[in-house]
Parts: sequence; structure tokens; C-alpha cells
Amino acid sequence: MLDKIILELDKIINNLSNHPVSTRPHPDEKIEDAILSQHEKRQIIGLMRVNHCGEICAQALYQGQAITAKDKSNQIAFHQAAEEEIEHLAWTSKRLEQLGGKPSKLNPLFYFSSLGIGVLAGLIGDKWNLAFLKETELQVEQHLAQHLEKLPDHDKKSIAIIKQMKIDENKHAQMAEKNGAAELPQAIKKMMQFSSKIMTRTTYHI
Repeated sequence: MLDKIILELDKIINNLSNHPVSTRPHPDEKIEDAILSQHEKRQIIGLMRVNHCGEICAQALYQGQAITAKDKSNQIAFHQAAEEEIEHLAWTSKRLEQLGGKPSKLNPLFYFSSLGIGVLAGLIGDKWNLAFLKETELQVEQHLAQHLEKLPDHDKKSIAIIKQMKIDENKHAQMAEKNGAAELPQAIKKMMQFSSKIMTRTTYHI
């Protein structure tokens, strides 16, 4: 039990340290940066800060869900999804750095909130745990599609990152569906959307 606690604490420290590493090449690795106006840079930094915080939340959520998942295969699925989300964290972190931006100061707050939600989702039962993962990924996918519409067409680097993230999020939603996710009530979906709006509107600026 002590080893498990130490392992989970180590994950928290690593996820909030802002030094994530991607095992895959960054999607924008071979794309040259465009000439961006200061207004465009501010807009892109805001969007990338939101995405970075979203990946911080994903790490915490999956960590909490894996801790309380009943089925061993589901625990593995949550850990695998979390590993792939670390890559997204690395991509958005690097893009923020390239643009001269910084991660949100609210990351620790949203991390621990998401961790608590993940633990609670797992305690309710695996099919609802997976349902929460599925709905989270579907909402993130929609949110990324909106960002693609907002990004300047000539910012090919950010577009490449968001497009690959969108593909991965859809894959995670399909994985949850395949593993037996239930269908969440509309009221819970609406609450998730409301919480997401709070996160995106605050982290865009802070």
C-alpha cells in the first residue's frame, strides 16, 4: 500500500512539473513556424494554454479512475490512455514555450479537482467509470474541433498538434465504448460541459 501511495504521489509531481516527454515524434516537428502577429500569438497561446490544462486534467482524471477501477483490464486501459495523454501534454507544453507563453497558474487546482472526480467515478462502478471516460473524450474532441476553426490557417504547427490530439481522443472514446461503457444521463453530460466551460474560460487568460 505504501509503495502504491508513493507511486501515485510521484505521478502527481511529474504531471505538474511541466517536463513531459513524448515517445512519439511531435506532430509539428518538421513544420516551420509561420510569421505570426502579436494578436495571433496571444490567441494561439490562450488556446494552447487551455489544451495544456485539459491534458493536465486528463492525467489526473485517468489516475483517479485507475486507482478505483475494479477490473484489472480497465485499470490497464486507464493507464494506457494516461500514457498517451502525456504525449499531448508534451506537445502543448513545447508549443507554448515556442510561442513565449506559459502554462496556466490554475493547473494544480484543476488537477486535484479532476483527480477527485476520477476516484469518485471509479467507486461508482466500472461501466460508469468507462462512461465518464468516453464522454470526456467526446467533449474534448468537440472542443479541439472548435480550436481548429479558431486557429489562423497559416499556423500549421498548432494545427498539426490539435489534429493528432483529436484523432487520439476519438480512439480513447472508442476504447471505452469497446470495454463496456454505459451511457451517461444527459444531466451529467450537461454538468461536464458546464465544468469544461469554467476551465476553458479561466485558463485562456490565467
